[in-house]
Amino acid sequence: MTQTQSATWTRAAALADVTKLGVHTANVNGHVLALFVHEGDVYAVDNRCPHMGFPLDRGSVHGGILTCHWHHARFDLCSGGAFDLWADDVPAYPVEVRDGDVYVDLRPRHDPLEHQRRRLTDGLERNLSLVIAKSVITLVDDADDTVAPFLAGVDFGTRFRMEGWGQGLTILTVMQNLLPSLRREDRARALYQGLAAVAADTASHAPRFLVQPLPGDNMDIATLKRWFRQFIEVRDNEGAERCLVSAIRAGASPAQMADMLFAAVTDHRYIDVGHPLDFTNKAFEALDVIGWEHAAQVLTSLAPGYANAMRMEESNAWRHPIDLVDILHGCFAQIPAALAAGAASNAMWTHDAAFVDLLLGDDPRAIGDALLSALRAGATPTALAQAVSYAAALRIARFHTSNEFGDWDTALHTFTFANAVHAGLQRLAELPPAQDDYPRLLRGVFDAAMSIYLDRFLNIPAARLPEAGSNGQRQTQLPPLGDLLNQQQQVNPAGNAVADYLFHGGDVTAIRAELGRLLLREDRDFHTIQSVEAAFRQQEILGVGQEGIYILTAAARYLAAHAPTVRAQGQTYGIARRLHRGEKLFEG
Repeated sequence: MTQTQSATWTRAAALADVTKLGVHTANVNGHVLALFVHEGDVYAVDNRCPHMGFPLDRGSVHGGILTCHWHHARFDLCSGGAFDLWADDVPAYPVEVRDGDVYVDLRPRHDPLEHQRRRLTDGLERNLSLVIAKSVITLVDDADDTVAPFLAGVDFGTRFRMEGWGQGLTILTVMQNLLPSLRREDRARALYQGLAAVAADTASHAPRFLVQPLPGDNMDIATLKRWFRQFIEVRDNEGAERCLVSAIRAGASPAQMADMLFAAVTDHRYIDVGHPLDFTNKAFEALDVIGWEHAAQVLTSLAPGYANAMRMEESNAWRHPIDLVDILHGCFAQIPAALAAGAASNAMWTHDAAFVDLLLGDDPRAIGDALLSALRAGATPTALAQAVSYAAALRIARFHTSNEFGDWDTALHTFTFANAVHAGLQRLAELPPAQDDYPRLLRGVFDAAMSIYLDRFLNIPAARLPEAGSNGQRQTQLPPLGDLLNQQQQVNPAGNAVADYLFHGGDVTAIRAELGRLLLREDRDFHTIQSVEAAFRQQEILGVGQEGIYILTAAARYLAAHAPTVRAQGQTYGIARRLHRGEKLFEG
């Protein structure tokens, strides 16, 4: 039995009460303890099983091992250490027997925040959602720290998935991006879902090993960019990775690295239905949070997705009955002259309804010509990309429920790709333009427009867009979206409810927070998470006018189409939350 200064000891129970049955519970200064007699000694542990809170005094001790009878978690009775890492260590306290009474020392034995940081690593390594949830709740709610768990997830996901950046890291970054739109009480839940997605996405995968830069100190960034694109062209991701780390060591700026990657990811048309470009955008957004010192590890994780991606030049739909790839290459040849004409005109270009209608039309050559004409009229690449993103969102806002359910994803891919192109072009805006050149990512605007064209069948017939209210009353009460999303087939009611609320002057911040809460209520779905974040971003740019309202209408409709789910993630998170608050999970 441990001996310490007597001033730290508190009486817990009479020794006779403990030895009578061999186990006894005692409430000491707000701690409910389980006192066990084993081989003549008395041991004290917290009576709540760290796994799910079951009372450990209902367990059993054999050979010095305490077993909880709820899920059979096993603990060293002396130290409290768990043999099952999904359960966590149980707090154990030194015991001293004096004059027939049992005394315990309740001083904390470890820093709870540091302990939860270590437990987060356990949860990621072993894909333990409950462990992740407990850790994140402590770190976010108690320490108000969202960056450290996010960094832990990005670091883990980029190291332990040989295939590189995938859905898990994208979900995590999306959740990080959504935090400012969420209510405070939903922030931990968002990061929990993102981190659980990383753990699931890396489970049973081989790790990645970072390649070393090329030897020498005089690497030319322009040459490395050219080599990088060549290696991706022939699907050599290792050579491509070495070019990336060499460029970073050579001092390439974030904008230069973005230009290198965005050029390669748009050398072929709409690769893997836009995911690699969206992943690229998310990788840079992650670096905005965790710091450029992680650039080599994060950015090289993108190369496998580039090299192995399907290219739409290989797709029948992009080649027949109209060769869209041929149309696009013809447009690309005219981009430099169109940009030069636009710069010379000094005109300010903004899209109008007629331009958007043309993008939603059924003439791909006219669409390509319209994009070039906009550039000649002074449209900036970012302004043009934003107009295409809005048109892509309208495909979702007008998506008719007579389509097959899987067709939602077709429209979603176009929208998130267009949004990623827009975000990427904004990132490249700080890069000085090269003489007689243009940001190759601009080709992605044309790709997105052709994908919108290919999605045209999804709006035949088209769902009716909500109309602005005319009664002049300001709406202050949020619509009952939670009740709607508890039912299936509430696509149109949900979209109309959001639009009606906003058209009547409702608080856009409140509706975004409510949509975010309802997104987190459902089980993790990659495309739905993508759709809501892209819609929030585009709405923030467009404001609270009609276009911004239609963007959030699209988000609500997509979310409603994919609800309700089993909501198992919410069950796990709820258990972790109740344990954190000290609530009981059992009856009796």
